Amino acid sequence: LLLIFFTEYAEFLHCKGRKFTDFDEVRQEIEVETDRITGMNKGISSIPINLRIYSPHVLSLTLIDLPGITKVPVGDQPPDIEQQIRDMIMQFISRENCLILAVTPANTDLANSDALKLAKEVDPQGLRTIGVITKLDLMDEGTDAREILENKLLPLRRGYIGVVNRSQKDIDGKKDIKAALLAERKFFLSHSAYRHMADRMGTPYLQKVLNQQLTNHIRDTLPAFRSKLQSQLLSIEHEVEVYKNFRPEDPTRKTKALLQMVQQFSVDFEKRIEGSGDQVDTLELSGGAKINRIFHERFPFELVKMEFNEKELRREISYAIKNIHGIRQVLPRLFTPDMAFEAIVKKQIVKLKGPCLKSVDLVMQELINTVKKCTKKLATYPRLCEETERIVAGYIREREEKTKDQV
Repeated sequence: LLLIFFTEYAEFLHCKGRKFTDFDEVRQEIEVETDRITGMNKGISSIPINLRIYSPHVLSLTLIDLPGITKVPVGDQPPDIEQQIRDMIMQFISRENCLILAVTPANTDLANSDALKLAKEVDPQGLRTIGVITKLDLMDEGTDAREILENKLLPLRRGYIGVVNRSQKDIDGKKDIKAALLAERKFFLSHSAYRHMADRMGTPYLQKVLNQQLTNHIRDTLPAFRSKLQSQLLSIEHEVEVYKNFRPEDPTRKTKALLQMVQQFSVDFEKRIEGSGDQVDTLELSGGAKINRIFHERFPFELVKMEFNEKELRREISYAIKNIHGIRQVLPRLFTPDMAFEAIVKKQIVKLKGPCLKSVDLVMQELINTVKKCTKKLATYPRLCEETERIVAGYIREREEKTKDQV
């Protein structure tokens, strides 16, 4: 039993019951599963590969390894690969109950670090961010990261820790972890810039700090988390009490359910118009954004397209002024007479009718498209979906007619 307990092994969630004792096989399984999920040509996916490692030589930690930002798509990667990876990262680091491990190579400018930039967006005070500086052994001769590691250059509340990982050559040469840790320790003890802080550098120290800080963070966030769970539990218990005496054929229940669905439709429609929805369309403009574009781009563009002959307008103004004087002599004036001005302006305003009506049609069409998108949630009830679309679209068209009459 003791022998089994101290044997290091790993388990994958997608391979339940199978224990991997050879970590080369673990690495191969990660590669195979990655190719299965994302394809063979550098595709991406937000589906995580869950791996649990059991060992007496490691501390209790839960880590989520997130990809680095890709600027230029390669292989099967989509054109918006950068935005997709950014959204995936934000999905995890936005959670208040997690710590952010911002990893930055020492041989690049810290001010250009994507990891620190994203961490700053969700953790502006730096309360959840721990800086990790890698590739210290690859820095140009005569340079070092001492100021960064001493937390002087870009300070973080939890500071920075330097590490020296195995190179690809070391991995290909089967250099084991123990030898790598000894080489890392030797590097910090022998380097003049890091010797004085060697006890606060390296992978073992990083493990220890992460374990301590994660434990402390869990302890700090646990009360609020417990309170939230208790609140949700009370809410669920209340719903259970409500539905204990539930009768499917009770007309009051049906009416309540119908009202709830209609209210949800109303909320979804408002969110799509206001731009505060829980789902953001990344493929095209829609809802309120498209209506805003119609008013601020399309409508002005239609106005600019209107034909305007300044010579003809001046001639019309001249005739209008003369016509309102009749047989009386036209005397020089500083301002155009009111009647002549009103006649000319009315004639010009009539020209605006076409662009206005066109804009009304575009807005109306977008509102109806938004209604159809909102009713997708009611697809389980085809009749309700159809009636909702018919009633709301009818109301929109009624408002359209009134608007056109006003135009």
